[in-house]
Amino acid sequence: MSIMELMLVVFLINLPFGYWRFKTARFSRHWMMAVHIPVPFVFLLRIFSGFGWNVIPLLMLSFAAGQFTGGKLRRLH
Repeated sequence: MSIMELMLVVFLINLPFGYWRFKTARFSRHWMMAVHIPVPFVFLLRIFSGFGWNVIPLLMLSFAAGQFTGGKLRRLH
């Protein structure tokens, strides 16, 4: 798996969570769940894909972009 593929998967994982997070009250239990549930999946993807610590900033960017884009999609509906 390339770094671009990994970033795309992280982005796609976070789309539904960003969609969910958009309509919840900020810092509520559901908001926190929408932000934190995907973290273990991203962690495991990074470990099993064989990348080290140096890709974490890129994955954080993909994570945030997926959350943001999911919220934008929710706003369109």
